[in-house]
Amino acid sequence: MVTVGFVVEGASEAILIKSPSFRTWLEKACRLELLEPVVDTGGKGEMCSTKITSYVNKLRIQAQPEKLVVLADLDPEVCAPCISVRKEIIGTENIDLVVIARKALESWFLADTKAMRKWLRDGSYFEELPEETDGMPWERLRMLGKSSSSQRGPGRKVPFARKFIHRCGFEVQEAATHENCPSASYFVDKLKLLGETV
Repeated sequence: MVTVGFVVEGASEAILIKSPSFRTWLEKACRLELLEPVVDTGGKGEMCSTKITSYVNKLRIQAQPEKLVVLADLDPEVCAPCISVRKEIIGTENIDLVVIARKALESWFLADTKAMRKWLRDGSYFEELPEETDGMPWERLRMLGKSSSSQRGPGRKVPFARKFIHRCGFEVQEAATHENCPSASYFVDKLKLLGETV
């Protein structure tokens, strides 16, 4: 088992990484053991600058993981126009894997059809292009929530992420099976490969 540490962009990503279902999948499918703490940079551009190096170095000292993963949103309007530029901004110093959720983590939520059907209480729901929503995927989730049978939006992002992951059963490996969610499948595939190397 290879130990792994995560530096993530915000609270929603941290909730995902620390969730029991993700930890179990990480160990069984990837042979990776998650080390605490999961470092949440707090968003607001913290990964759009050289500040990321201090977060990475701090985690390397605190947890001493064999592998270190950075998970960030693309946030095209805020930080970078494309994934390659976003990765360049983050850099690779002391980092084994950088994964960028296309647009934002909520794209992956939209791609998990099972969890979305449970949340919306709609057994036929399917999001055709979860990474190509008009505007940010969070806005798409808000619209869907308000137009669902409950006619309630998702509320605030962090409580919604907690509910969607823990109660609705969101799993990133399920999102990765969606034919139009390549950033989730990249995340899953690269984590599996990471567990094979020391």
